[in-house]
Amino acid sequence: MNQNAEYSAVNDAVRGQFFRKVWAMTTPYWHSEEKGKAWTLLIAVIALSLFSVAISVWINSWYKDFYNALQRKDDAAFWQLILYFCGIAAVAILGAVYRLYLTQMLTIRWRAWLTEKHFTRWLANKNYYQLEQGGYTDNPDQRISEDLNKFTTNTLGLGLGLIRNIVSLVSFSIILWGVSGSIEVLGFTIPGYMFWCALVYAAVGSWLTHVIGRRLIGLNNNQQRFEADLRFSMVRVRENAESIALYNGEPNENRRLSSRFGLVWHNFWDIMKVSKRLTFFTSGYAQIAIIFPFMVAAPRYFAGKIELGELMQINSAFGNVQENFSWFISAYQDLAEWRATCDRLLSFRQAMTDNEERAPAIDVQNQGTALKVQNLGLDLADGRHLLTNADMTVEEGERVMLSGRSGSGKSTLLRAMGHLWPAGHGSIRLPTGRYLFLPQKPYLPIGTLREVLSYPQPGDTYPHERYVHVLETCRLPHLIGRLDEANHWQRMLSPGEQQRLAFARALLYAPQWLYMDEATSAMDEEDEASLYQALIDELPGLSIVSVGHRSSLKRFHPRHVRIENGHLVDQTVTA
Repeated sequence: MNQNAEYSAVNDAVRGQFFRKVWAMTTPYWHSEEKGKAWTLLIAVIALSLFSVAISVWINSWYKDFYNALQRKDDAAFWQLILYFCGIAAVAILGAVYRLYLTQMLTIRWRAWLTEKHFTRWLANKNYYQLEQGGYTDNPDQRISEDLNKFTTNTLGLGLGLIRNIVSLVSFSIILWGVSGSIEVLGFTIPGYMFWCALVYAAVGSWLTHVIGRRLIGLNNNQQRFEADLRFSMVRVRENAESIALYNGEPNENRRLSSRFGLVWHNFWDIMKVSKRLTFFTSGYAQIAIIFPFMVAAPRYFAGKIELGELMQINSAFGNVQENFSWFISAYQDLAEWRATCDRLLSFRQAMTDNEERAPAIDVQNQGTALKVQNLGLDLADGRHLLTNADMTVEEGERVMLSGRSGSGKSTLLRAMGHLWPAGHGSIRLPTGRYLFLPQKPYLPIGTLREVLSYPQPGDTYPHERYVHVLETCRLPHLIGRLDEANHWQRMLSPGEQQRLAFARALLYAPQWLYMDEATSAMDEEDEASLYQALIDELPGLSIVSVGHRSSLKRFHPRHVRIENGHLVDQTVTA
């Protein structure tokens, strides 16, 4: 499924939809709330780009006068033209600096806008979760961070470069047509023959460039993916450093990382080979372009029909026209990288669209005051059934323990209640009251301990005394003095401390319904009993649905529901 998503953009191109989708990804910014500043910057950058073309035309005219002055050995004209050139150069430098500065300003503003929109969309509709679970796309972090950066930079660079080349092409084509004169071939007079020579030269070169370098698009796409996979694997080693160290798993991890890097290595070698062939051609093409106009125009010069200054002007104009016609050749590698970046962004956006448009298999809604599971079926990706036509009602204020053999579907049932399970049928009616889920491995964001406790609310939501109280209640008094310390708490605290911190978060949040998935698995029984009792004492009327295995939990749950052979079996639990 990952490969299908990865190459969907390529298939779209075959159907003529690639540019339509890129256009749909590009245009919203220019109609957004920032359109005023965006268009102002874009117009300024285009104006400066056109100004640079005017400078080039200006210099082309200067060439004629300068070389004619050299040919005539006119000392006064020579120094006058040198001073004239210094003025042109100063203006050109000023324009180039501000063109770069404003282009970078527009690029970062566009990237910031696109990044914020992709953050919002990725985090909405559980996209960040479903795309990971379903394997729809790889490395979304790279696509939002690196690919959006490359997309904005390359789109503006290539777009502005194309505009500049078109204007330059028109300007220098007029000059070249005017100065190149006519030539007679087989009895036919060809006006502006240097222009046609430049056109044919560039057309042949562009076609050969594409034939030689077209593999770079797919190779660049793969390179970005392999590099991201390698970084992800190294991050995994950092995140699980302790477990790997205890397992003495270094040789295994070395093999995994080497395997990942092997893909980077071999793909990069393929890029090198294609780039070598392409560079052989483009370098040769560029070198021949230096002498080609002299070879074509030399007969008229030696015949005395043009002076040295006109010859140099022809050479300069031919070089500009040929270079503009050859824009596809010089920009080919950038175009290949841009295409690969667009493919990755389009496949990422398509995966989010598919997830957003996918009708939920299980109807989950917030309604009423009781939890109602009706005709619920839960399926695995391979088609196996975990639950079949299950029914259960939990009234407000009840405390229910869910148990069953490992893999029977207990945690999956809680995921379905949290809108996270995509496969199955039936309905779940969640009560409309304030609720909170406590997973087995709590999420502790990097930040101050106060922010960790308040998550997902801001760190200043509660008074200081409340934070102190819940830490003392949850047997974490040693952390009170560190409330305003910013740290990577998931690495600093033991699994048991992390789970106690999650209970402190629940006491702060004070939900009416609490759904727990083996939330005390890393605690000893004394801590477990203390924290469950704290929930009962401090949150009177709290409704609890708890997944657990330990018999010690039974006394805190008057009702016991067990999953057996795909069915929910209601049992009575005695204290």
